Amino acid sequence: MPAESGLLDHGSAVDDEAHDVPPILLLHGLMGRGRTWRRQIPWLRRYGRVFTVDAAFHTGAGGVDIDDLGADEIATERFVADIAETLVWIDSGPAVLIGHSMGALHAFCAAAAYPELVSALVVEDMAPDFRGRTTAEWSEVFAHWPARLDSPAHAAEVFGPVAGRYFHDAFDDGAIHGDLGVWQAIADEWGVRSYWDEWAAVSVPSLLIEAGNGVTPPGQMARMAQMNPLATHLVVEGAGHLVHDDRPETYRGAVEAFLSSTLP
Repeated sequence: MPAESGLLDHGSAVDDEAHDVPPILLLHGLMGRGRTWRRQIPWLRRYGRVFTVDAAFHTGAGGVDIDDLGADEIATERFVADIAETLVWIDSGPAVLIGHSMGALHAFCAAAAYPELVSALVVEDMAPDFRGRTTAEWSEVFAHWPARLDSPAHAAEVFGPVAGRYFHDAFDDGAIHGDLGVWQAIADEWGVRSYWDEWAAVSVPSLLIEAGNGVTPPGQMARMAQMNPLATHLVVEGAGHLVHDDRPETYRGAVEAFLSSTLP
């Protein structure tokens, strides 16, 4: 596995030799980083061997410009192939994929494309169809983004307490860890594609966690649950897009119950 992927093995809190310990791969959202899961890793280790990974173009600042990239390099299929490569490299049996936002999309697309590699899914605040939505307003927002976050307090001042902590965790010693133009281009694809066929191909147990104040189009996550008899849908009222950090106890309780009922 390439070193720049940021793949980290956080181990398990149970005896691998005495138990059938599944791999659990955590997939972060757009503009995030593997280490943004640091508050969830300790309790997840009770259920498997936990791994985090940095998605392509989220591994550090510099060296990449959107004008130098082909469409296939930032397409969903590229990220899904990266997940498959990671799981093959881990080589510990079918994995539980826990994804937030972009990571959730890539997780269920990976389960559709590589069913032999995935045993269960947690999909957090992501839906299959954002067609018609654009990221045009992002350019203006990004124009005012700080190049550095000097402290957690500075991050909270710029982004609010929950998102501020997320971005402070993701940045490299306070410096932005990727190219804003590339990140916007990744999201642009979601506004012109439907992923309902990919979701329809998912056949593993799935926990769908929807933020009451999130970003998914109304009704889509409920429809996802209706399509998969092994899926459970939970709406966390009042929660923002980062449910796992905004409502950590609710998120933990739901995921622990799901893993307890799903894993051997």
